[in-house]
Amino acid sequence: MPNESAHPKASPIPEIHDIGLHDLAAVLRAGWADFWAAPLFGIFFSAVYVIGGWVMYLIYANIGEAWWGIPFVVGFPLIAPFAAVGLYEVSRQMEKGEKPRWGSVLSVVFAERNRQVPWVGALIMFWFMFWVFIAHAIFAIVMGLSAMENAPNLMDLFVTKQGLILLALEMGLGAFFAFVVYVVTTISLPLLLDREIDFVTAMIISVKVVIQSFGPMLLWAFIISTLLFWSMVLGFLGLLIVMPVLGHATWHLYRRALSD
Repeated sequence: MPNESAHPKASPIPEIHDIGLHDLAAVLRAGWADFWAAPLFGIFFSAVYVIGGWVMYLIYANIGEAWWGIPFVVGFPLIAPFAAVGLYEVSRQMEKGEKPRWGSVLSVVFAERNRQVPWVGALIMFWFMFWVFIAHAIFAIVMGLSAMENAPNLMDLFVTKQGLILLALEMGLGAFFAFVVYVVTTISLPLLLDREIDFVTAMIISVKVVIQSFGPMLLWAFIISTLLFWSMVLGFLGLLIVMPVLGHATWHLYRRALSD
């Protein structure tokens, strides 16, 4: 007889609810409350990105080509959602009235390697690397092929016409790449953690949620990108607070957007 525990029963397709502006305010408050109730988890899950940001900056600064860090900084929102899975689990446990413990939270996160979340993570990384390739191609087109061998320093980008054009293109296309990831992951990742559903269906549901409540969900994307941007501008240290709050808030947004 097959082991049923190895193949959990698929969850029913959830019903989609409209998201309003009042929901965004409510989930931000809930996200802050969750972070305040269990701050060490938020700091732990976001610290790797703070450290990674500093390492990336120091590498490019030391070789005198800090500009190459721009595609990674602009593309950071592409991988931030995947980092929030642990935060979703913390919020889920607190929602059940349980006190999050390191063993239980990390065991759930570790167990995700055998479920659907890694497939989404692989797609995010592929999309991120594609963005980096596009960013380098833009640099070659705007600055000229000779600049690839003698790249300008970061300040040169702010004082030349070509540099400003490059920054505008990088920011604009980076926003597009990040928005695509946002649309397919903002609901799908907490959904995959919470229920037994395949990643393709989860991403489709996420797209439907964004389309159904496009105005508020577009504003939510703007809030996320703005807070992440200023967190990185402030020496990446702001991520220690902003990422956990947004991660917890996204869990509560998912709970408001879907029901059985």
